[in-house]
Amino acid sequence: MNNAIYNFREPKNEPVFSYKTGSPERKLLEEELEIQSNKIIDIPLIIGGKEVRTGKTGKVVMPSDHNHVLATYHMATEKEVTNAIRAALDAKSEWMNLSWMERGAIMAKAAELISKKHRYKINAATMLGQSKNVYQAEIDAACEVIDYLRFNTYFASLIYREQPKSENENINRLEYRPLEGFVYTVTPFNFTAIASNLNTSVALMGNTTVWKPASTSLLSNYYLMKIFEEAGLPPGVINFIPGSGALISSIVLKHRDLAGIHFTGSNATFNTLWKQVSDNLEVYKSYPRIVGETGGKDFIFAHNSANPPDLATAIVRGSFEYQGQKCSAASRAYIPRSLWKETLRLCDETSPYALTGAIFSNDKYAMITACRALRYAAGNFYINDKPTGAMVGQQPFGGSRASGTNDKAGSHLNLIRWVSPRTIKETLIPETGIKYAFME
Repeated sequence: MNNAIYNFREPKNEPVFSYKTGSPERKLLEEELEIQSNKIIDIPLIIGGKEVRTGKTGKVVMPSDHNHVLATYHMATEKEVTNAIRAALDAKSEWMNLSWMERGAIMAKAAELISKKHRYKINAATMLGQSKNVYQAEIDAACEVIDYLRFNTYFASLIYREQPKSENENINRLEYRPLEGFVYTVTPFNFTAIASNLNTSVALMGNTTVWKPASTSLLSNYYLMKIFEEAGLPPGVINFIPGSGALISSIVLKHRDLAGIHFTGSNATFNTLWKQVSDNLEVYKSYPRIVGETGGKDFIFAHNSANPPDLATAIVRGSFEYQGQKCSAASRAYIPRSLWKETLRLCDETSPYALTGAIFSNDKYAMITACRALRYAAGNFYINDKPTGAMVGQQPFGGSRASGTNDKAGSHLNLIRWVSPRTIKETLIPETGIKYAFME
């Protein structure tokens, strides 16, 4: 089986269920919501494949009703953080030496489990624990999680396929090694898909992770972890450790085997992590890879040729879906009366962020002018559409300036950050003399 050259084919995006009144999916979701609403689960740490209960606990509550407890979770102490790092390092050798296709098969199985078996569980957990409506949960916790898992296996096949040219006298190869050490993943409250991708994209490329989930998304994140295990993820590849970010980071960032950080969260927290890494550079075996997305102050810009109903729809949806709790949500609108050129500069220079932005115009020249003037104002730029709703495989996501490192989740560009290529040259018949022709 292992002597075949296999590549995952390019997938299609997961279809979005409608949940119309009377539909089968609505009935199944309502049943799952009822189940989860009427029980309190116990969420342990998962280190090296084993459940760990520290006795130091917190509560997972509904954001819309803090008296409604959904779960009790155990928090990591210094001991568990140290054990999680050790488990990640112990699992590394066997995991990195597994065929990448076998790693991809685990991710593909996880996608199928969510699509066919656990869709309503993960959606209900996201609705209850993160206050998403059914549509926002469906496009995030089901469809985008599935898309990341499927598309990343395809993107990985493209990376591994890329090899240098060889001559008759030699054979040249690129080995895509995982990073040397473990990766620290810090995931946010708002997107279940990001929690999944920050870990699985790293693991797919042969790395192991220490995962610090946001305490406000623990319900869906715990179910994700259990799905990964069901899909066949070996113990120690991803280690799930809820707890104090300050405590966990204070240990992780001082460890010599820290190989990278995969982060989504606030700009202030990311800056703090970067500074701490800088302070510890002499400790590390290698320079850690730092990949982060920190949000935005996103804009919608209208030219006077824009269609008002289109513009109004984009402003409302782009600003207020999921209560505006998206890093891509619009929070600035520029609607000039006439002279719009004092205005492009204002849009470009007002905010330190540069994540998403949109231009509405039916004037092609104006559209091109805006696209050029705002070249660095947004990593995801939309023309006649709202600045939210990027899809895996279609609009790779990420911004620069204060919005992060722009490593484009949902494309091969993110995956390439989690490997350290080695060039191998094999000379078939070595030279036997030390003199070159000009020396004769």
